[in-house]
Formats: sequence, C-alpha cells, structure tokens
Amino acid sequence: MSVALVFPMQGPAGMFGPTCELCARLAAEEVNRAGGVLGRELRLVPVDGGASPDRVAAEVEALVSVGAVHGVTGWHISSVRRALAPRVAHRVPYVYTALYEGGERTEGVFLTSETPADQLLPAMRLLAGERRVRGWFVVGNDYVWPRRTAEAARRYARRCRGRVVGECYLPLGTGDFSGALRAIERSGADAVIMLLVGSDAVRFNRAFAAAGLDQRCLRLSTLMDENMLLASGAAATGGLYSTAGFFASLATQENLDFHGQYAGRFGVEAPQLGSLGESCYEGVLLLAALIERAGTLDVRAIDAAAGAVWYEGPRGRLRLSGRHVRQRVYLAEADGLEFTVVAELPTPVGSP
Repeated sequence: MSVALVFPMQGPAGMFGPTCELCARLAAEEVNRAGGVLGRELRLVPVDGGASPDRVAAEVEALVSVGAVHGVTGWHISSVRRALAPRVAHRVPYVYTALYEGGERTEGVFLTSETPADQLLPAMRLLAGERRVRGWFVVGNDYVWPRRTAEAARRYARRCRGRVVGECYLPLGTGDFSGALRAIERSGADAVIMLLVGSDAVRFNRAFAAAGLDQRCLRLSTLMDENMLLASGAAATGGLYSTAGFFASLATQENLDFHGQYAGRFGVEAPQLGSLGESCYEGVLLLAALIERAGTLDVRAIDAAAGAVWYEGPRGRLRLSGRHVRQRVYLAEADGLEFTVVAELPTPVGSP
C-alpha cells in the first residue's frame, strides 16, 4: 500500500523537509515491522508540498486517480491543504499534520496538530497574566493560516484585557522586514505574535534582535520549532516563546524513546528533531491506525470508525474527536538554541 507523503522540499518551509521525511520513514518502518497495513507493506511516495498549491493538488490527484497512492499525509501549509482536500479527501483518507487555523470539516480529512484555540488563547492568557502583556502586534505571512489566526488573536486579546495594536502581512519568501519592525516600534506593543513560516521567521528573528526590539518586546510563535531556533542563532532568541504539542526537550519516556529510535536509525548527525518532523511520524501512525480499524480503504467506512481510533507515539497515547487529535499543548521559552518548557497549557473546551 502506498501513501503520498506531502512535505516541503523548497520555499520558506523547505528547511523542515529533511526531518519531516526521516520521521515519516521511521514511522513507516515501525508499521511494517508490525505487519504493515491490512497485511500489505506501507510505502511512502514523496511529493513536494513546497510547490504552488494547485500544482501539489494536481500531482497528488493524479497519483490517486491512477491508483498509485491509497492515502495522503504530511506537513504542508494550509493553502496546500485547502487546494488538496476537495480533490482527494472523498477518495482516499488524508491525515493533515500541520498546525492550522481551525475549522476543517471535510469528510476524509483527519488532523493531528494544534489550532489557535489549543495554542494561542491559553498562551496569550499566561503571558498577559505573568508578563503583563496588553498590546499585541501580529506579523504573518499573507495567506489563510496567519490571517485567520489573527482574527482569533483579536478576540483572544480582548479576553486577556488587551488588544491587537497592529498587523502586518508579508509574502512568503520575504527578506526585508524593515517596514514591519518600524510599525512594531511605533505601536508600542508589548509582544509580537509571529505567524511566519520557516526561513521567513528565521530572518525576522535576526532582524528583530538586530533592531534591539528584543529588549522591550516579547515574541510568541505558534510555528517555531528547534530547527528554526537553531537557524535563528542564540543572539536572536531572547524573549522568544513558542507554543506547541511537542518539543524535543520534553522529558517523557515516550519522547526519550523516540529520540533513541531516531538517532539509532539515522545517526547523531541527522536533522534536528522538532514538532514539525514529529508530526509526520504521527501522521503515518494515525493513517495506518485509521485504515486498520476500518478494515478497508473506503473513506466513509474509515470516517465512521474514526471515533474509536487511537495510536501511541512520542506524545503518548492519543485519540481522535471530531476528526481532530486531542492533545496536550505546552508553552516553551527559548534559552539560546534550546527550548525550555515552562508550562502545560490548559485544555480548551469545545471543538477547534
């Protein structure tokens, strides 16, 4: 059985590609050691999720149409998911592993990662209470995930006795943040909500610190993993917070086992583990568990059985509810080139 693994091989998110692919391979090998999926070997078919959304969707649809793949998973931005889901989700199961803006209800789409209600609201509440943040400035790339998340941030800021004092959206691949930095400085913001992807966030971190804004303004990102932290450099990470369901530094037995398996398979020089790569590991495990539980590749049957599906990974045992994985989410603070988890965030009530 073959699965399209859609992950970025180019563009701002391309820096995540190697760890996404290796983590997915590790999971596929684990599934195959346990007997495969419906008694068949699981094979991954890599697809460049960093290409234009229409191009990615067309490539995956073609693979589905000729029977070359029987499922889809991987980390890719929301613009790709929105192009891809209507074309394939009713035909094959699709496990989307990236954090996203919330609200996905397409039949056949299952989601393993965080939404603003999981990440942003509880993190903003904590920083508002402990760091007295009142004014928030949003800097994001110009597409659906940052803009929809910013809509939520405006509501959340009011609930935290503050407000969003400014917003700035920039194309993917932006290298010049001077205008955004001037706007942040003029706004008097206490904290910046960063909704930037990959190398864009790295360049922003460096420019932010070079402008001295890290001395007076916090940063909170819902998309900042260990690879991005390393690329930013220790001098650019002061006052930087990240919120996610996984950090490489989490001191759990499941995470320690995951590190050992990853290093044992790919060596100590393998790409840095982080939340985005780990999500691809979970995506493969969940897709296999969904198909095994249903006993068929039929999307409607898989959807009907999904409520009883669970799997075990680096974040422990996780279950689906409303096609979304229910999970613990953490807030971490950058300490040079590492993240220190400072809190487990309260579990939100209600659906994403």
